[in-house]
Amino acid sequence: MIRVRGVVLPEGEHRDVYVVHGRVTYDVPSGGASTVAEGWIVPGLVDAHCHVGLGEHGGIPEDVQEQQATSDRDAGALLLRDCGSPSDTRWIQERDNLPRLIRAGRFLARPKRYMRNFAHEIEPEELPAYMKQEARRGDGWVKLVGDWIDRDIGDLAPCWPRAALEEGIAAAHEHGARVTAHVFGEDALPDLIGAGIDCIEHGTGLGPDLIATMAERRVALVPTAWQLNNFPKYAEQAGEKFPEYSRHMLALFEQRKQTIAAAYEAGVPMYAGSDAGAVLPHGLIGEEIAELVRHGMSAYDALGAASWRAREWLGHNPTLEEGAPADLVVYPADPTLDVGVLREPSRVILRGRVVR
Repeated sequence: MIRVRGVVLPEGEHRDVYVVHGRVTYDVPSGGASTVAEGWIVPGLVDAHCHVGLGEHGGIPEDVQEQQATSDRDAGALLLRDCGSPSDTRWIQERDNLPRLIRAGRFLARPKRYMRNFAHEIEPEELPAYMKQEARRGDGWVKLVGDWIDRDIGDLAPCWPRAALEEGIAAAHEHGARVTAHVFGEDALPDLIGAGIDCIEHGTGLGPDLIATMAERRVALVPTAWQLNNFPKYAEQAGEKFPEYSRHMLALFEQRKQTIAAAYEAGVPMYAGSDAGAVLPHGLIGEEIAELVRHGMSAYDALGAASWRAREWLGHNPTLEEGAPADLVVYPADPTLDVGVLREPSRVILRGRVVR
C-alpha cells in the first residue's frame, strides 16, 4: 500500500491518494501507507498517436518494441494509441510494467504511395475487406493513409475515391472500429470527413469550412505538432525532384500554427500525439504538450488533451476517482502553469506499481 500527496488534477484539490491492490482510494486504509511522492498528481498521460513496433524500415523485434514502450512509460505516457504498425505488439498488453496499448493494426495505403514495408498496399476496391480485417485485428481503430505524394503529378494527392471511403468506413464501423487517417494536404480532407471518418491525424491542410464541420460532427484532430517541425526537412529532401511538393510542404509548415489554433478555437476535439516511431524517438509526450501550447492552446487544455480528455476519448477512466486504476504521474510543480515540468516526472505509477 502506497500514498501520494498533492494537488490532484483536473479538480485541483489537495488530497492524499492511496493505492491499494492497484486502485485509487481516498479512504484512509488501516495499517498505514508509505508515501512515495508529493507534488501535482495527473491521471496517466496519453500519447494518442505513436507507433510501437515501427522502425525506419518497417517492423522491429520485440526487444526494440519494449524499449519504445518503456521510453513512453518513463515519460509518463501510460496509455498509448498505436496509430499503425506492421508488428504484432499484442504481447505488450500482457506486461504489467508496460503502458496500456490500443492498437490500430497495420496501415492501409495505396501501392507505392507510402513508406516501404509499413502498410498493406491495396487498391480502392479492396479497401472495405481490409478495413474489416484490421478492425478485427486491432483494438477499435483502423488507420488509413489519406494522402501521400503522387510521383506522377509531383505533389500530395488523395489516395482513395469517395465511394471506397464510404464503403470502407462503414465496414469498419459495423465491426466496432473507429477510423483515422494520415492527411498532410487539403484535397483528401473533404471526402474523408464527408465519408464519416472519426479522426484526422496531422490535418495541416484544414480550412475554416472543414474545421467548422469537424467541430459540429465531433471529428477529432491529433495534430502531432512536434512532428510538423520536420516539414522543411521533407521539403528539402524532395526539392530537386519534386519542386511542387516541396513548395506545398513549406506552405503547410508556415500555416501550421494558424491551422491548429483555428481548430482549437472552433472547438474541434483535439488530442496530443507525438508520432513517435519511424522518424521520431519515443518518450516525447512532454514535448508534444509544450508544442501545443506554442500553437495556441492553454496549458490546462493541452494537458487535458494528453490526460483526462484523451483518456475519456479512448474509453479509459479520465480522472483519479475512487476505485479507478492507479495510473498516475507526479510532477514537482504545477504543469498547468509551466508545461515544461512535464518533461521530467517525479514519479510514475502504473497499475498501482511505482515504475519510475
